Amino acid sequence: MLNAAQLLLRAGEPVLPLSRHVPFFMQRLVIEKAMARLFSQPLAEGEFDVLQGRWMRIEVTDLGLAWSLTRAGKGLRLAQHSPVDVYIRGNWKEFLLLASRQEDPDTLFFRRRLIIEGDTDLGLAIKNLVDSLDSDLMPPRLWQLIGWLGAAAKAEQDGIHTAARRAQEPGIS
Repeated sequence: MLNAAQLLLRAGEPVLPLSRHVPFFMQRLVIEKAMARLFSQPLAEGEFDVLQGRWMRIEVTDLGLAWSLTRAGKGLRLAQHSPVDVYIRGNWKEFLLLASRQEDPDTLFFRRRLIIEGDTDLGLAIKNLVDSLDSDLMPPRLWQLIGWLGAAAKAEQDGIHTAARRAQEPGIS
């Protein structure tokens, strides 16, 4: 039987791809404001300076979404198209597992569920930066929601892997 988080994840499957139809200027407005709020302390401490004058492209392949991100002025800036130094791409549930810390970032990248292409040194620096961010920077309810959904995605993923392993096991006669 599915719990509420699993139901919400399943409901998101057909709905989330619609977000690609939101005009970029609206995506940029919301995402830049959210990043400014969530990352105000790490930005002030220079933790995102690795992106100064460099561009990272995040691609959520199964949703058809992509944003280029750089450090500019006092914050982070999004662009729809820009010269890119490093790409990080994967499906939305992999990014959810990363954000919720339900899956180790090294595992996601090693198993190629999240892919870094381009300047891999920059990509690894960003991966380490994301991994080092303190979850206390997020509003508690948001962190709880991300953790709750991430745990459901992890349980779903573990269930799929368990079923696949069982299907490969020889039957007992």
